[in-house]
Amino acid sequence: MMRVVFFGTPELAVPFLQALAQDAQFEVVGVVTMPDKPSGRGKQLAESPIKRVAQAWRATLFQPERLKDPAIIESLQKLDADAFVVVAYGKIIPPTILAIPRLGCVNVHPSLLPAWRGPSPRQAAIEAGDQTSGVTIMVLDEGMDTGPLLASKKIPLAKDETTESFTKKVCEEGPFLLLETLRAYAAGTLSPKPQDNTKATMSRLFTREDGKVNWQEPAETIERKFRAYQPWPGLWSAWNRKGKSMRLKWEGLRIANHGDKLPPGNVLVQGEQLLIGTGSGVIEITALQPEGKPPMTSRDFLHGYSDVSGATLG
Repeated sequence: MMRVVFFGTPELAVPFLQALAQDAQFEVVGVVTMPDKPSGRGKQLAESPIKRVAQAWRATLFQPERLKDPAIIESLQKLDADAFVVVAYGKIIPPTILAIPRLGCVNVHPSLLPAWRGPSPRQAAIEAGDQTSGVTIMVLDEGMDTGPLLASKKIPLAKDETTESFTKKVCEEGPFLLLETLRAYAAGTLSPKPQDNTKATMSRLFTREDGKVNWQEPAETIERKFRAYQPWPGLWSAWNRKGKSMRLKWEGLRIANHGDKLPPGNVLVQGEQLLIGTGSGVIEITALQPEGKPPMTSRDFLHGYSDVSGATLG
């Protein structure tokens, strides 16, 4: 039986932990996840999805503030694990931790490495308009997703692919690939292969400001960003209404079949259609959330904010 310590935090990591815990060939001897963090308006401490799963199984749980803490290093050494498995943990694993298990730290990355290394590979692939992405199993080294590769599986990206739908595909395909790869790696029938660094691309960590629409960009670019940026950071624009700036968060949009050219950011209302010009093409908004209000359809929005017609959004 292969002894494994699992490192993970968000919902994406849960199917991988479940697959390991339910397979008779693996024993999850410890789970490492991020510390509880304040969440919501009340700033109540929120547990990670992985913590909730680990507690339900009464697994040995660690939530270190610092992975370089000698106490956590000693605790992990005592678990005598064959491998550490890392899925969206949220912190860089330091060399002192990488060196502990016999087989090293095996990482699941939701892209076809060396494409889209870094923190946001799913969003990056959709934003770039890639037709194919995937999931990769690799051995961590001290770099950012630069370690040698063990296995990968291609996943086609649909024309209407969103980060959420792609994540579901990763959660369906990835756990089986992880188990299959770990078995072969432990048996010595699978050897890590170096990445081709000349083909590497990097993703970046998004901020809320990344969601502000630049209406000078083509409609195709804005539509891809909308699919990539859900649920975070989302897409939004500012509307200067009656001397006050109102943030409009776009909850649904599509490229409009509209013959006339609209200036970038200019709003045109046609019946119940809410249209906005871009650098090339027109976007139709189908749902949105005005600042301080609940999400609503564009039809409901226009009933209360008909003066948006003719506005130019920032």
